[in-house]
Amino acid sequence: MGRMFLGTHAPRLDDKGRLVLPAKFREALAPGLVLTKGQDRSIVVWPATEFTAYAARLGEASRSDEKVRAYLRVLFSSAFDEQPDKQGRVTLPPVLREYAGLDRDVVVVGNGQTVEIWDAAAWTSYLTSNEDAYSSINEEVIPGLL
Repeated sequence: MGRMFLGTHAPRLDDKGRLVLPAKFREALAPGLVLTKGQDRSIVVWPATEFTAYAARLGEASRSDEKVRAYLRVLFSSAFDEQPDKQGRVTLPPVLREYAGLDRDVVVVGNGQTVEIWDAAAWTSYLTSNEDAYSSINEEVIPGLL
């Protein structure tokens, strides 16, 4: 298992749609990363090795299932492999910036094995609507662990 991505960071996109990765995340993402559409209109940043492993697991799903085919098509057709530059910057493709509604102010959130990039206002709204339920759902999400 690779590095654990934690915390919330608030960098800004530059005029070319580039994001400076948080310093804490750079080493794990330096060898290469994959950007994909995420749930809830976010962008998911995968270390390339994690994405490869995830893709292999998806390959075991039945392609005769219409939902599986649709998920795979959206995931892979909107995936971009990138290499951060020496300053730790990565270019977010226009199609992903548009999908996530990104302009200038963004939030970069650690989510365990992946990183998510959100529009700052969308993240605040999402957090506000989900924090109250957080303490009550942990037993449903992770039964017997808490």
